[in-house]
Amino acid sequence: MTDHPDRVLPLQGATNFRDLGGYRGHGGRSVRWRRLFRSDHLGGLTTRDKSVLAELGLARALDFRGRAESAAAPYELPGVTQHSLAIEPTVVQSLQRLMAAGEPLSVPIVSRLMTDLYRSLVNDQAHRFAELFEHLLQAETPVVFHCTAGKDRTGFAAALVLLALGVPRGVVMQDYLLTNAVYEEPPPGRHGIPAEVMAVLWRVQQGFLDAALQAVEADHGGLGRYLHRRLGLSEAALEALASKYLVEPEHHWPGVAPGAAVASGEAALSSHAR
Repeated sequence: MTDHPDRVLPLQGATNFRDLGGYRGHGGRSVRWRRLFRSDHLGGLTTRDKSVLAELGLARALDFRGRAESAAAPYELPGVTQHSLAIEPTVVQSLQRLMAAGEPLSVPIVSRLMTDLYRSLVNDQAHRFAELFEHLLQAETPVVFHCTAGKDRTGFAAALVLLALGVPRGVVMQDYLLTNAVYEEPPPGRHGIPAEVMAVLWRVQQGFLDAALQAVEADHGGLGRYLHRRLGLSEAALEALASKYLVEPEHHWPGVAPGAAVASGEAALSSHAR
């Protein structure tokens, strides 16, 4: 429906700023609209962009960027408290080391590095995702979490949140892949990395998220055990999360007919995915 808020917010300075609302989760309940957002970095927001975010009532920003990334593109948003959940980047640094050693770079090499990154997010960065859930459980106002491009660290974080809320894996994957349709990559830099390699870096692939979810299964015995044992989420905490971020279908976005929120959200997702 045209009067439904878009899943992808039309920001000039953050093209991957997206609402996670509308997806069906536990018990047929839907993820609340305008409460959970995922994004690329917010260091390039225009004055108009900041006004849009202010109208959302955004009050908490969770930043997965490493220290150098945050320093290179800082931001200030009135009324928004920033929290660093730093996960230092590794893939570009690995490619630069290979180049310095005279090793040729190729798509298979960068694809392997990306797959390794996703596995490492599961096993080496669990404390950061535990912090993410702590913030989500504490928040009473809209929250955004982001990294630099809003696709890998943020993509896995969004997958964990949606899966914890009972959203089916296939829908979670569709949301993850939506980055390829909406994210506008920055102009080429002077790093010497071949264009075909950079094309892999700036996009997402189903195999990357699959690798992370396979690690959750193989290394931790499944999502439930991972959430409980590695992220410290008790059954009570998961119920509290669902209570906070899921609503019955009749609870809809103001101005939208009951049931339209989910249908419109799925239509928006499909239109962007094409």
